Order: sequence, then structure tokens, then C-alpha cells
Amino acid sequence: MKNNKNPWSWIPTLYFAEGLPYVLVMTVSVIMYKNLGISNAEIAFYTSWLYLPWVIKPFWSPFVDLLKTKRWWIITMQLLIGAGLAGIAFFLPTTFFFQATLAVFWLMAFSSATHDIAADGFYMLALNESEQSLFVGIRNIFYRIATITGQGLLIVLAGMLEKWTGNIPYAWSLVFFVCAGLFIAIGLYHSYQLPKPTTDKGASLGSLGNLFKTFFQKKGIVLSLAFILLYRLGEAQLAKLASPFLLDNPEMGGLNLSTEQVGIVYGTIGVIALLTGGIIGGIVASKHGLKKWLWYMVAAMNVPNLVYVYLAFVQPQNFWVISSCVAIEQLGYGFGFTAFMLYLIYVAQGPYQTAHYAICTGFMALGMMLPGMIAGWLQEMMGYNWFFVWVCLCTIPGIILAGFLPIPKDFGQKK
Repeated sequence: MKNNKNPWSWIPTLYFAEGLPYVLVMTVSVIMYKNLGISNAEIAFYTSWLYLPWVIKPFWSPFVDLLKTKRWWIITMQLLIGAGLAGIAFFLPTTFFFQATLAVFWLMAFSSATHDIAADGFYMLALNESEQSLFVGIRNIFYRIATITGQGLLIVLAGMLEKWTGNIPYAWSLVFFVCAGLFIAIGLYHSYQLPKPTTDKGASLGSLGNLFKTFFQKKGIVLSLAFILLYRLGEAQLAKLASPFLLDNPEMGGLNLSTEQVGIVYGTIGVIALLTGGIIGGIVASKHGLKKWLWYMVAAMNVPNLVYVYLAFVQPQNFWVISSCVAIEQLGYGFGFTAFMLYLIYVAQGPYQTAHYAICTGFMALGMMLPGMIAGWLQEMMGYNWFFVWVCLCTIPGIILAGFLPIPKDFGQKK
């Protein structure tokens, strides 16, 4: 069937739908549980488990290719995510909300990871090469808009509803009902609007065993995997406790911001700074190559973590001082993360580039999941002050490993 759908009619909504569930599962859940009185140790441990579907994604992604079309997977997963969001909204006012919503979040994470596989594959099938290049920036923009919507607008909405209703579970339940309605509407829209490329059909398993074998036979793969697992060792722990730290009262060592303020600081100002850092990183890497900028990016990734040490010890009350510190850390993270993503592309080079890249992202998710699981326990044991000092010390292994990476001088440089 001829593809006669304008890409503008489905790419923005498709990548908005790819970004929003991830931020709801990994970030919004942390803030919600904190407001509902769950301890930092429990929040960090249990929400870190939600990374698991993205960790194992490379091992079951071939079955998404094998069964049904990618279009079918996209629409089905969007409707399932919508149902999952409604389930979370339904369970929040109950006495067993924590166990029930965690179970639904995990199913939603699995659906979201499956949606990622199908959406990225569909993008390559439904567009020709020139269209793929043209819309790569557009898809990234709408993914980031989803991030700002989740971490910013929805958090602000929840904070406003908490004040208006005086009922925290009910406020968050309303937010998730809104998200459920949005996702079901997107799924129904895509059932009509997504094109039906003739190449979108079930594939064969082919040389699945050879795919994994060739990955683990790559030269220097042990060093590569060590770097992938450890480069974000500090950031993995910081990410889990940043929002609870901003929300906690001063007696607990926090900064006592409201839910609305966290939505503005971390979810809006922080995300814009993150996006800016990523754009700058991409520009300089394409101009001079990754190797030239590697140490600057490694420094940008890790040194700004010190702002949290400052915030924890000084506990400033000025909103704009706090916002500036978060923006500095996120700007550096966005710039430094560029090096990480380019290195994943470098490791994935070869005959099975797409599949090997998926394996790399699985190890990347594992590197976030495992440290995140113990972050809350460490923070409760050390307090915020020394926890953030510990986070800074955890950046050392990744910095050391970066010095041993054999990256070609011109890799990443625009030819």
C-alpha cells in the first residue's frame, strides 16, 4: 500500500507518545510517591526496578519484528498504556496503592519499552532516507516536549490540585486520569493516521544467535561495557534523589519546595537546560569529533554534581538560586551525555548496528537501575549532605575508564 500520509500528521504525536510514558514511569512516579509519604529508600529501590523492561529490551525486540506489524504494536501499546494510566488513577485512593500502582507502572514500562522498539522501527520503514534525515530533529523536539509536559506541566498541575482539593491521592488520581484519556485518544488517532507501508510486516528470527555472538566478540568489549555501566554511576543515584531532596523539609535536609515549584525547577527549567546542553554537545562533536571534546564532556557530566553538595550544606531558600544550580547541573549533564550516546553508536558499528545499539542501551539502562536501587538506602543512612559527596566520588570510575577508550580522532565529525 502506498504511503500517502504526511509525516507531519503522525511523527510529532508518535514521539510525544514515546517520551511521555518514560518520564511518567521514571520521574513523575518518584515525586508522586514522595508526596504520598513513601520513604526515600523504598522509592529509589522499587522505582529503579522499573528500568528492567528497558534493560531486557534488546533480548525480546526480535519478537516484535517477528510477530505482527510495527503499526499494530504501536497502536496496541498506546491503548495498553492508556489503560495502565487509568489503572494507576483508580488505585491511588486505595489503602494498598503502593503495591498496586507499582505493579501497573511495571506493566506500563514494559508496554512503553515495546512501543519504543516498534516506533523507531516504523520510523525507518515509513520514511525514505531523506525524510528520515529531515524529521530526526522534529522527533527529538517532540520527545523533549513530552519530557517537559511530564516533569513540568503535569507536576505543576498535581501541585495545584493538591492545594485546591486538599487531598493528595485524589489530586494525583485526576492527573493520571487526564493522561489516560490523552493516551487513548492518541492511540485512536494513530489507528487512522499512521501510514501502512508495504514493508511493515513480520520478519524472521534469522541469525539471532550470531547477532549476540558478534556483539560480545567486538574488540575491547569488556572495557566498553565497563564504561557504559559506570559512566553514569553518580548520576544514576543523583537522579533518584534530586526530586525528594527538593521536596523534603529542612529538618530532613531538604529544600522544602512545593510540588509546583519542583515542576518548574526540575521539570521545566532543568529540562530546557538539559536540551540546550545536548544541542551544544551535538554541534561541537559534529564539528571537531568526539575525541577532541571527550574530556570536556566528561568534566561537564560530573563536575556540576557539586552544586548539590552546595545546596545540601547551605540549604538556600532563594528560589532562583536553587533553579540556577539545577540548571547548571542539567546543562552539564546534557552536554556530557552527548559523549555517552556517541560512544554507544561507535560500539554498535558493524553489520548488526541497529540491534547492537539496542544491546548497548540495555546495558545503559542496567547502569541506571542497579545504582538507583540502593540510592535511597544510602541517602537515609548518610543524610543528603554526605550522600551528594558520595555521588561526586562515584563519578571517579567513569572518568578513569574514559582515559582508556580507543576512539578514532575523526569519529562523530561531520564529513
